[in-house]
Parts: sequence; C-alpha cells; structure tokens
Amino acid sequence: MINSSVSSDFILVGFSDQPQLERRLFIVVLISYLLTLVGNTIIILISSIDSKLKTPMYFFLTHLSFVDICFTTSIVPQLLWNLKGPAKTITAVGCAVQLYVSLTLGSTECILLAAMAFDRYAAVCKPLHYVTVMNPQLCRALAGISWLSGIGNALIQGTITLWLPRCGHLWLHHFFCEVPSMIKLACVDIHANEVQLFVASLVLLLLPLALILTSYGHIAKAVIRIKSSQAWRRALGTCGSHLMVVSLFYGSITAIYIQPNSSYAHTHGKFISLFYTVMTPTLNPLIYTLRNKEVKGALGRLFNRASGV
Repeated sequence: MINSSVSSDFILVGFSDQPQLERRLFIVVLISYLLTLVGNTIIILISSIDSKLKTPMYFFLTHLSFVDICFTTSIVPQLLWNLKGPAKTITAVGCAVQLYVSLTLGSTECILLAAMAFDRYAAVCKPLHYVTVMNPQLCRALAGISWLSGIGNALIQGTITLWLPRCGHLWLHHFFCEVPSMIKLACVDIHANEVQLFVASLVLLLLPLALILTSYGHIAKAVIRIKSSQAWRRALGTCGSHLMVVSLFYGSITAIYIQPNSSYAHTHGKFISLFYTVMTPTLNPLIYTLRNKEVKGALGRLFNRASGV
C-alpha cells in the first residue's frame, strides 16, 4: 500500500478551478519571486561587506534573508510551472523534497524570529551590556538552534506524513506539498497525526511567539519608565521592522497550522499559504530597507562604491 502510494505523481489542484485567477497569479507570483531574490540577496550582500552592519541584528537578518530565498525557491518555481501550463503534477520525489525543504525553512524562520526578538530586547533593555550579552558565540548558538530545530521538525513531521498510506489518493487540494494538506490524503484515521501536528505547532509557532511577545513586553516597560518621546522613537526604529515581519508571518501561518480543520482554513487556506510563502518573503527586505536608516546608508555606500564615486 505504501509502495503504491509513493510511486505515482501527485496532482496539485491549486487554483485550477479558477483559470482567470491563475493567469493573474502567474504574473503576481513571478514579480514577487524576482523581488524576493533581488531584495534578500542585497541584504545578504550589504550585511556581509559593510563593516557598519557587522552586528548581531544583521547577522540574524542575513540568516532570515537566506531562509526566505530558499523557502520561496522550494515552492515558487513549481507553482509558476503549474500556473502557466496545463500540467498540474509533481513527482513523488519532488513532493517529498518540497515537503522536507519548505518545512525545514518555515520552522527555522519561526525560531529565528524569536532569536531576533531577544536581540532587540538586549539592545533596548540592556544597552550597556549589549555587546557582552549578544556575543558572537551566543549569536552562532541561537542561529544553530534555529536551523537544528527546523531540520529536526521536518525529519519527524515530514517522514510521518510521507509514510501514511494513501490508497492511491493523489489529488492534493493545494499548490504545494504541505503537511496539513498531505495528511488529508491518508486512507486511515489521522487523528493522531493531527494531534502531533498541533503539538509541533505549539512548540514551533506559539512558544517562539510567546517569547517574542515577552521580549516586546519588557521593551515596552523599559521605554515607559523612561517617559521620553525620543526613547519611543528610538525603540520604534529599533523594533518596528521586526514587529511588522513577525505580524505578517505569524498572522498568516498560525491560521493554517494551529487549526488546519477550521472552516476558515478550508475556505481561505490556499490564499493564506500563498501570502506567507510568496508575499511575506517579498515584503521582508522592503520593510527592513524602507524603515532602517542603517540599511539605506549601506545601500548608498554600496552604490557609490559600484559607481566609483
């Protein structure tokens, strides 16, 4: 049963029931993907070569940009292929690779955003000890924990999901291979899998989110005690970009993974997934560059250097 269920191609139904929407989505997704590649590559480049950006914040931002590039690349090329042509299939191997890679990177981003929130807490609440607290060893350890957590979660959830017997069910009502939609193909009771998915979501979504909210709670308390409009502006400048990224990412992904069987997830699931897989990685570099004077300054120095000025 298992062998027969992994030997055939999966059919990604996606948005095939709305041909007019597919044509529009192809253009939107293609433009978003190109912007994601360019924007995140620029952030990685300037963070690597500009000495003024050799700080913990940009260390984590570099990892976030790399995650976003890889995350979208694991999904968007296949999505564009399916949106453009009549073929809506993906091989069993391709589906497994997409499942493991996207799950690894999505889980890594959850932990990485929590690490970035702790960095912002140290910058605002412990400014005199910031360099000591956010030392290179701790930064590398937090980044390593983020990646290892993502890989571990993908190996566990992905393997359990792929080994579910599907009895020939190959029609995937989604535009990529994702755990909540994959387990619905199973021809056995999936209650245990849904519980396991919920527990994993608690650990990798709500726990990091709780740490993020705790960090920003301490930041708000510290700023309120100062009672200075300048301190408020500085805190907003320091934390505003990260808060916007967290809101966009967590606001969309929790709707899919915390309550995968809710009527809202059933009705709007594909569009919610489209937002956090395509739009959020596009918006991240724009948010960090438009709201950050240091990044804009580094971009100016980079262009001046390139033009020989």
